[in-house]
Amino acid sequence: MRDLGLRAPLRRPLFRRLLATYSLNEMGDWMGIVALSVLVYEATHSAYATAALFVGTRFLPAILAPVLVTRAERPPPRLVLPLIYCAETAAFGTLALLASNFSLAAVVVVATIDGALALAGRALTRATVVSLLEESGELRAGNSLLNVAFTAGAAVGPALAGLVVAALGLQAALFANAASFYLVAWILITAGPIPHAEPEEGGTRERVRAGFAYVRRNKPLRRILLAQALGFVFFSAVSPIEVIYAKESLATTDTGYGVMLAAWGIGMLFGSLVFAGAKRVSLAALFVVSTFVIGVSYLGLAIAPNLAVACVASVIGGTGNGVQWVSAISSVQELTESGMQARVMAVLESIGAAMPGLGIAIGGLVAAIASPRTTFLVAGLGVLAIVALAVPLLRGGRSGRLAGSGGFPLDESDTVVLELLPGGMPIPNSEVES
Repeated sequence: MRDLGLRAPLRRPLFRRLLATYSLNEMGDWMGIVALSVLVYEATHSAYATAALFVGTRFLPAILAPVLVTRAERPPPRLVLPLIYCAETAAFGTLALLASNFSLAAVVVVATIDGALALAGRALTRATVVSLLEESGELRAGNSLLNVAFTAGAAVGPALAGLVVAALGLQAALFANAASFYLVAWILITAGPIPHAEPEEGGTRERVRAGFAYVRRNKPLRRILLAQALGFVFFSAVSPIEVIYAKESLATTDTGYGVMLAAWGIGMLFGSLVFAGAKRVSLAALFVVSTFVIGVSYLGLAIAPNLAVACVASVIGGTGNGVQWVSAISSVQELTESGMQARVMAVLESIGAAMPGLGIAIGGLVAAIASPRTTFLVAGLGVLAIVALAVPLLRGGRSGRLAGSGGFPLDESDTVVLELLPGGMPIPNSEVES
């Protein structure tokens, strides 16, 4: 019998290195977000400049990442992953120099390059983890550990960035971030052989087209990607109005707002434990039920009369959040053949980077026209509508095999990829899933 305990993947030196780099990468990304936001605001005091930074770090990388991953998936991961992180080192070193010679255009361009590199690095790392742990049946356990590392990096990164910026200044924070990516590159380049799933032959343009064609003809995969894209819109619609909702709709204080967000975080932690323990539950069922739970929690927040009820709804929603993104990415991994893993993961990463922006805009508009409670109501109803789109996965996930070699039906094996990426409160992290 195979050992599927949580400690089994830790016996692999390469997995331990990937675990460390995943956490450091997420921490570095959050440090960069905080430091760059402060830099642009202090230099311009302009909302338009901040919006330009957001476009550069989110939307443009989402367009560039699939092409970059298609080019980067051909060389061995031991070569290409360290190169990606060295390039991020150079990018943040350049941004640190721009802190003392500020140019908004230059900052946005370099931040765009770094954002595309970050998305590509995550997609290629996920493909590597599948190649490493799939055959041994250790992916569920291994990626439960990755989830802990990811969450720890997301928690430590913003706080560490705030401390470094306050104590040493913006430039020091950006240089420290550059050093963290160099450390990641060093850990990977000294890791020894790294497994590699060979893509098919052909040029970049042909393989990009092949990747999108693969998604189009794989109906369960296409359906779950569409459901997740729409999900990000409604999940993040509440992000810009949470503080207004807490203070005006619930008439609470800053402390109450913090308690409500903490309640969501507690739910997320519980949800990650639920997913890790639900080994016999199909991924399709976990995806549908967790999406439904988030929708119900938003409706609960829309009608919550006080902070206590809102916190209960937040714990429920956080629990769904802790399962939903994990089950989505795991389902996509299981529905994707080995040679397409990196390209399909790049599409999912791009969805996670681009779609929350649309949701934030919609949520802010609804709140301005109506009220924060209406925003939660619209978001909740939207999420429940997505459930109707996802329900056919319960029927079709087990039946249809993928076209081409290496495909396998959803939930037929134990292989999953686990990453915690907030889809509701607090602001979605995308990879918040660095």
